Amino acid sequence: MNRRILRELGQNIYIVVGSAVMAMAYNLFLIPHHIVPGGAGGVAMILNYFFATPVGLTILVINIPLFFIGIKTFGRSYGVKSLLGIAISSLLIDGFTYVFHIRSATDNPILACIFGGIMLGAGLGLVFRGGGSTGGSDIVGMVLNRYTNLSTGTAILVVDFVVISAAGICFGQFETALYGYLNLYLQTRAIDLVLEGLSYTRALFIISDSAQTVAQAITSRMNRGATVLNATGAYSKEAKDMVFSVMAKREVSRAREIVREADPQAFIIITDVYEVLGEGFKPRT
Repeated sequence: MNRRILRELGQNIYIVVGSAVMAMAYNLFLIPHHIVPGGAGGVAMILNYFFATPVGLTILVINIPLFFIGIKTFGRSYGVKSLLGIAISSLLIDGFTYVFHIRSATDNPILACIFGGIMLGAGLGLVFRGGGSTGGSDIVGMVLNRYTNLSTGTAILVVDFVVISAAGICFGQFETALYGYLNLYLQTRAIDLVLEGLSYTRALFIISDSAQTVAQAITSRMNRGATVLNATGAYSKEAKDMVFSVMAKREVSRAREIVREADPQAFIIITDVYEVLGEGFKPRT
C-alpha cells in the first residue's frame, strides 16, 4: 500500500511540476510573441489576440467538452489525472499572468520560439510521465484514431497544423505560422527527450562469413557479450551467421574497427536501443 501511495504521489508531482513548466513557457515566450503552439492553447491564444480573453480560462473552457468526450470514448480510466493536468496548467497560465505578472523573457521572437517550444515540450513530457494529459489536440487525436485510419500521432499533428495555420491567417502574418510549425517540432523533440531520454546504448547486427571470429573478438577485446544467430538470405537463400551485440555509444567506434579487422567484408547494422535490462547495463529510472 505504501509503495502504491508513493507511486501515485510521484506521478502527481510530475503532473504539477510539468503543468508549472508549461505555464511558464506560455507566459515567458509564447503569449507575448503570439507564437501559437497548436491545440486548445493555440485556439485560446487566437481568441486572446482578438478579444483579450484569459488564455488559461479559455483553455479550460475548451477542454471541458473535450474531456467528457474523452471519458465517453475511452471510459472513466481516462479520468482524474487528465482533469488534474488540464485544470492545473490552465489555472497556472492565468495565475502567472494576472497574479504574478510574469513578463516576456526576451524581445527576440526566434529565441522565444525555440525556448518556448523546448520548455512547453518538457512540461508536457513531465505531465505525460505522470500519467496525465493537458487535453486539447491530444483528445481530438485519440478520438480521430478511434474512428478513422489515422494514427494518434498523425491525427494530433493534423489538428495542431490546422490551428497554427489558422493563427497565421487570423494574425495576417505567415511568419507567425512558420514560428508555430518550428515550435511544434521542438515540442515533440522535447517530449520525446523527457519521456524516453537520450539513447545511451547501441545494438550491432553483424552479418559475416567469420561470425565466430567476430564474436570472439568482441567478447575478448571489449569484454562485451555477443550472440551468434543463424540467418538466411531472403533472396539468395544462403545460410549465414549473424552476430548480435549491445554496447555503450562510446564503444561503437572501437567495435567497428574490431569487426573490420576480423572481416573487412562484414555487413554491419548499428541502431539505437531505448533500454537494456541485464548484467552490465543500468535500467532507466
